[in-house]
Amino acid sequence: MKINKPNSSANLGVAVENIDLKKPIKNNLINKIRDAWIRYGVIIFPNQELDHEQLELFAQSFGCYGDEPFLIPMSEHPHIVKLHRKPHEQASPFGGAWHSDWSFQAIPPSGTILHSKIIPPQGGDTLFANTAQAYDDLSTDMKNKIKDLKAVHSAKRPYAKDGFYALEKEKRTMKIHTSDEANQTFSHPIVKEHEETGRKTLFINPVYTINIENMPTTESDDLLFKLFSHMGQEKYIYRHKWEPDMLIMWDNRTVIHMAEGGYDGYERLMHRITIAGLPSN
Repeated sequence: MKINKPNSSANLGVAVENIDLKKPIKNNLINKIRDAWIRYGVIIFPNQELDHEQLELFAQSFGCYGDEPFLIPMSEHPHIVKLHRKPHEQASPFGGAWHSDWSFQAIPPSGTILHSKIIPPQGGDTLFANTAQAYDDLSTDMKNKIKDLKAVHSAKRPYAKDGFYALEKEKRTMKIHTSDEANQTFSHPIVKEHEETGRKTLFINPVYTINIENMPTTESDDLLFKLFSHMGQEKYIYRHKWEPDMLIMWDNRTVIHMAEGGYDGYERLMHRITIAGLPSN
């Protein structure tokens, strides 16, 4: 197994070569992969032609399955979600705004695994931003301002009965479940420590973070806007270009991501598994 250097100045995106994920992975290699994953945020395995069982086996090497509250998984593989968009679809690409997967949960997933099956000839990049590096670069005054603040997270904007996916008019191939449960909220510290490394990160995102606790709306919106703008700077971003049969795994604790469009008229199919999070220290 060979782990290459990061693919960007954002210190994200390391490719792993000379490994066959169809075969069971020895514990010493799992430990090396996990170390690279939590160090670099995004880890990439090209040329991995996996079936569903092999994908599940790989995921189980890194933790329990995460809970998928609003995406309907495959009936025969209840922990795999098909991210599927057909050529004729007019609906917007799924996941097209900066977010950390399911940050509104009490214990959000530590990781997400995505395996590419059908890749369009253009568009469809996934962007990742390094929220730990973004925290490191904040001014001392800003770090002091936010160190004890908590932000409220909710799935209501996309997944409530009056949310984006419930109200969209275009049909979509992906199976999405909208529910009143999406209106529930959960608070997390804005500055969160990684459970495995202790590194501080900005644990907020524009999709699921709705306000800051105990702060007037205008002041909360202004502070979140400043932090989101800071996190979205080009120097923190790694742009991932997909190939068929490519598996990537990212750390939701130190990375936010978004999916780009630009492939209208072409099919795109991915398989996704989330890895359950760890209790905070």
